[in-house]
Amino acid sequence: MTERIQQLFHRMIEFDRGDPDLIQHFTKVYSYAGLIARSEGLDAHMTEVLEAAALVHDIGIPLCNRKYGSHPGDLQELEGPPLARELLRDLPFDEAETERICRLVGEHHTLTPVDGPDHQILLEADFIVNSFENSYSEEKIRSVFRSVFRTAAGRKIYSTMFGFSGGDETD
Repeated sequence: MTERIQQLFHRMIEFDRGDPDLIQHFTKVYSYAGLIARSEGLDAHMTEVLEAAALVHDIGIPLCNRKYGSHPGDLQELEGPPLARELLRDLPFDEAETERICRLVGEHHTLTPVDGPDHQILLEADFIVNSFENSYSEEKIRSVFRSVFRTAAGRKIYSTMFGFSGGDETD
């Protein structure tokens, strides 16, 4: 873990203070995103920016809950990027990195078009965690597998976790 990811991780724990579910969620998404990225051979820089996005991807949830009474994906994508930008402001991320992180936050529920391997991996990592945390039905798990998972590493993790063959999601 780089120093700036460590700083961001601590900052997000503080941001979500008192909400261990959110903290546990972004921690798991961060972990799976890094694992998939490294397994897929993403370079170190893209992986680090992806990991930063994974840490802040749900930063809009508390504001959405206060402002709208719920936090559907489209509202998270709307409210999250400005909050992420503010949180990253005095951390050592340059403008291009900050913009990419904010773009990923603003698209982390958008399945098409997928804007790069980092976007695909963030989607997959979030679905791995959401499928478990939200107790998706077997039917929904298989549907998500078919419609979301494109990386070999993500497909292997998801199918193994939920106990079916990644090559044939009908078994």
